[in-house]
Amino acid sequence: MRVNYSIKNIKKNSSFLEVEWNDGQKSKFNYMWLRDNCPSAHDKDSRHRMFNILKVTTNLNPKKYIINQEGKLQIEWSEGNHTSYYDLSWLRENCYTLKNNQKYISPYKLWNSSLENDLDSIKIEHDEIMNSNEGLIKWLELLHHKGIAIVKNSPTDKKSALPLLNKISHTRETFFKTPFEVINIPKPNNSAYTAHELRNHMDLPWFENPPGYQFLHCLINDAEGGDSSAVDAFAVADYLRNNEKEIFETLVNTPLRFRDKDYTQVAHRSFYAPAITLTKDGDYNDIRFSVATMDALDCHPDIMEKIYKAHHRFGNLLHDDKFQIKFRLESGDIFSFNNRRLLHGRTAYNPNSGHRHLQGYYMDRDEIIGRLSFLKKMI
Repeated sequence: MRVNYSIKNIKKNSSFLEVEWNDGQKSKFNYMWLRDNCPSAHDKDSRHRMFNILKVTTNLNPKKYIINQEGKLQIEWSEGNHTSYYDLSWLRENCYTLKNNQKYISPYKLWNSSLENDLDSIKIEHDEIMNSNEGLIKWLELLHHKGIAIVKNSPTDKKSALPLLNKISHTRETFFKTPFEVINIPKPNNSAYTAHELRNHMDLPWFENPPGYQFLHCLINDAEGGDSSAVDAFAVADYLRNNEKEIFETLVNTPLRFRDKDYTQVAHRSFYAPAITLTKDGDYNDIRFSVATMDALDCHPDIMEKIYKAHHRFGNLLHDDKFQIKFRLESGDIFSFNNRRLLHGRTAYNPNSGHRHLQGYYMDRDEIIGRLSFLKKMI
C-alpha cells in the first residue's frame, strides 16, 4: 500500500538537506546523493543511469529548493544549469538515514531436525507451481526463507524439470552440463557418480561464486539405500555464534582452500574462502563445507591446530541428528535447496538392488530472489 508522505520542514546544511517529515521522522539527504539520483539521470527505457557524477564538483549544493505545486521536492543546483524534481514517496522509501536506523530483520527462517516431523510444510505440488503465480511464489518463498522445498509429482521423463525451472529463470551451466546425471557410473570423476555414502556438503565450493540453488530431480529411486540428508548450515553457524564464539570466529576469519580434482577436466580450479561468510548486516551469506574437496590446508603453522579443531567441531554439528533431517526421495520429487546454505548428502546404496537416477540443475541465487521480488510487486 502506497503511503502519501509530506514534508514539514527543510533545513540546508553544509553537505546535506535535513528533512523533517509529517510523521516526525527526520532524514539527511547528501547533495551528491541527491544529484546522482535525480530522476532525469536515468534513461527512461533501459533505466540505467546516464548522468556522470564525476562531471560535478564536490562543492555542489542547492541554489534554491522548494516543495512545488505538484508536491515534489524541487532543487535548482549550483552547477550544470540543472533542476531536479523528486517524488516524496521515492525519497522516503530510499532514505538511507532511516534505513540505517532500523533494526535488521533476517529473511531466513532457521530450522533443525524437528523439521523432519513436518516435511509436509516444505512440500508443494508440481502442477500448483506450473498453473499459478501464487504457487510459484509459495515455492520461491520456501527456497528463500527456509532454503529447502520438495516439489511433488513432477513428470519423470529426462529433462522434464526444465519447464518448471524456466518459470523462475534460466539455469546455470557448469562443466557438469545441464542437467547433470546423478547415477552410478564406471570410473566416476565425482563421488556423486558412485553408490558410496555422501557426507553433507556444498556443491562446487572451489568456485569463486558457487551456484546459489540446486535442484535434484528424482526420476527413479528403487534401490536399497540412497536416503537423503539435509542440514540448515545457517542454523548450525548460529548455534556456534551464540554458544561457541571462538570456534565461530575462527570459521569466519580463516580462509580454507577448496580444489576441484576432476581428472576429466583441462582446468585446475581452486579457491580460498572461509567456512562461514557474513553479509554487511552480519547475517549469513554462505557456508562452504566439503570434506571431499577441501584441499591440503596451508594456513600458518601457529593456527593450524586451532583451525582443524574448529573445522572438526563444525563438521560434527553439521552431521548431528539435532540439526540434520533424513528423508527418501520418490520418483517425481524435485529436491530444491539453497546450495550455499543447506548441505546435502545421502546414504550408500546397492546399485545391484534396483535403479537410482537423479538429474541435477543449478541456478544462481540472484534469479530466485529477483523473480520473487518481481512477482510480489505484481500482486
